[in-house]
Amino acid sequence: MRSVIDLHPGPGAGFDAPFEMLDACHQRVERMLVLLGRLSAHLVAQGADEQAQQAARDVMRYFDLAAPHHHEDEERHVLPRLRECGHAALAERVLREHAKMAAAWADVRGVLQGIEQGLSPADGVATAQQWLAFAALYREHIALEERDVFPLAREHTGADGLRAMADEMARRRGAR
Repeated sequence: MRSVIDLHPGPGAGFDAPFEMLDACHQRVERMLVLLGRLSAHLVAQGADEQAQQAARDVMRYFDLAAPHHHEDEERHVLPRLRECGHAALAERVLREHAKMAAAWADVRGVLQGIEQGLSPADGVATAQQWLAFAALYREHIALEERDVFPLAREHTGADGLRAMADEMARRRGAR
């Protein structure tokens, strides 16, 4: 089971293109959700072996570090633009979903911590269902953002706003 992840934007999704960077983060989330699904199947066949432990570490690293930065980017830069252009209800929905995903992550993380220590989940079926629900929550959220949220925010972000957004995102990560 391959479990290598990239927490940094690729060449086509750097800080100079903040919305593209947010889109690229969604692609990385999807890779982590796929890895989580593969880990679930791997646990049934192989238990919490070294590969499972590494996959658990990779998923935890991503959702502990990159995902919170991504949500903060949206909350600092995208949601205010939605509010400014009359879509406050949509902004509030995104905030509620961020809170729901954070709570779901805490539960998923607890199981992954055990796997990282070589412990297989006591109830593999319940774990698989929990992880499927977590993945569905994230996928629905990403679909909302890509379909409605990002296009509206992009439309209401000028060149100066994009530069300010890019600079702040990079500065918060220590990239510039």
